[in-house]
Parts: sequence; structure tokens; C-alpha cells
Amino acid sequence: MSVEVERKFLVISDAWRAGARACRIRQGYLCLGEDATVRVRLADQNAFLTVKSRTEGISRAEFEYPIPFSDGVTMLETLCAQPIIEKTRHFVDHAGKTWTIDVFEADNAGLIVAEIELRDPDEAVDLPPWAGAEVTSDPRYRNSSLVSAPLGNGARGLCRAG
Repeated sequence: MSVEVERKFLVISDAWRAGARACRIRQGYLCLGEDATVRVRLADQNAFLTVKSRTEGISRAEFEYPIPFSDGVTMLETLCAQPIIEKTRHFVDHAGKTWTIDVFEADNAGLIVAEIELRDPDEAVDLPPWAGAEVTSDPRYRNSSLVSAPLGNGARGLCRAG
């Protein structure tokens, strides 16, 4: 079992874009339970099935397994809750860590969220200048929540990069 420890921030500028590496992601949910979620993700030409436990603080159990790409496509199209989450994930190095920045599309267009994975919940984080308000504890910014309650098109002015 792997434990995911991450913090999330809204992105407030485009300063992160220089030197960023990108990956196209489509993902959907087979289960959106209170205690666990089960996700299918297509990342470029790879597919994964991921099971995540309920979040405790900023940590949760995570189990991820590669699956055949064609199976992932079929699951997204026929089994997953709609709409599918579509985004481009960018990888940006800052202060010795790699941040992921998700630029959402479709129903969540305009939402840009930066995430940093940590070794433990108390690890100090050097915030880059483009990291704005922390939304780690706000359930609206969980990918699983964005399926049923999209935050696109600059919802309430919180999501757009400046």
C-alpha cells in the first residue's frame, strides 16, 4: 500500500509555464463513495486503475495498477460517471521538488490547480510565487468532486490564472 500525502493550491499566474513538461489526462470514476473512490485514468498512451481511501488530514491510502489502454478507454466510455475529467498535467521543478499543475478543460475549463506530494504531513514546503490560496482541505477541489460540481469558467473568481 502506498500513502499519498499532498497539498493543493490555486495557481495565480502563468510564471510556472517556462520549462514545464506536459501529459494529457482523461479520467473518470467507477465509484464515488464516502470511504473510497475508484478511478480510471488515461495518461497519454497509458491507463491506470486507482483506488483511494478517505482523506485523513492531507493523507490517504492509494493503490494504483496499470491496465491495458483499450480497457481504460472502454471503462471511461461505458462505466464511469459523466462527465469525464479532462486536463493537461504539467510537471514543474521548484526548490528541489516536482510540482504538478493541472490545467482543466471541458466543464472545468479555467480551473488551474498545483499539487505537491510530500513524504509526510509535517514536511515544510517552499511555495513558488505562482502558488495562491491553499485548497487542500476544500472538498470542491477534489477531482472526484469536479465530476458532479464543476468549477470551470472562473467560478466565483477563484480559479483563473492571473
